[in-house]
Amino acid sequence: MQKDDWQDRGKGHRERLRKRFLDGGLESFSDEQVVEFLLTLGTPRGDQKLPAREALKQFGSLSGVLSAPIKKLTRIKGIGPKNALYLKLVHQVAGRYLKDRTGGKAFFGSSQAVFDYLFHSMRDLKREIFKVLFLNRKNELILDQDVFFGTLAGSAVYPREIMSLALEHKAAGMVFVHNHPSGDPSPSAEDKRLTRDLVWAAKLLMVQVLDHIIIGNNTYYSFADDGIIKRFTNEYEERLNLP
Repeated sequence: MQKDDWQDRGKGHRERLRKRFLDGGLESFSDEQVVEFLLTLGTPRGDQKLPAREALKQFGSLSGVLSAPIKKLTRIKGIGPKNALYLKLVHQVAGRYLKDRTGGKAFFGSSQAVFDYLFHSMRDLKREIFKVLFLNRKNELILDQDVFFGTLAGSAVYPREIMSLALEHKAAGMVFVHNHPSGDPSPSAEDKRLTRDLVWAAKLLMVQVLDHIIIGNNTYYSFADDGIIKRFTNEYEERLNLP
């Protein structure tokens, strides 16, 4: 096949992807086709099917590709600085969009909603960050705040300081979120101890702890969904009722 024929064929394929998106959005696209489509938007010529396939192979998923560092993306043949930059732009715009959606809405009614809101910004961090979502009585976001930063080995979190922030922001409820750089969101013994201490400290202030969520690699663990928040609350109340 001549070079011009190959370019014409690639151009025709790109046009078909564009028309398909305009006609029905991304519903009928595979993850590979989504990455391919994004790469074509940042590349004037050339077939992006093979680079898209290789990117998914290396980074494991669509979200993995979008959040991959530019240096790693450009190591893939066919992905240059321009279309790698385009992938990063899409990723960060998606994160800002999710944050913007929370304004004035009771957005945090489930662990999945919290994960959707934060995983773009937290899933690939190389050190632990402990974040608190301070909520009003309608579960509307007052503020999300990074309160402690750690290393790969963990972080030091002090319940007294978090409770001071809850009072400062006049929060009725809190959701705690931190990441596991290893990618495995399973809670450690220290995670469980800290959650218990936070639940008990919040009960003293009559602030409700709704959840503690650990974000891993495209997945998460919820203490509330697993019944642990309720268990710690019951244990606190049982201690108060001791003779």
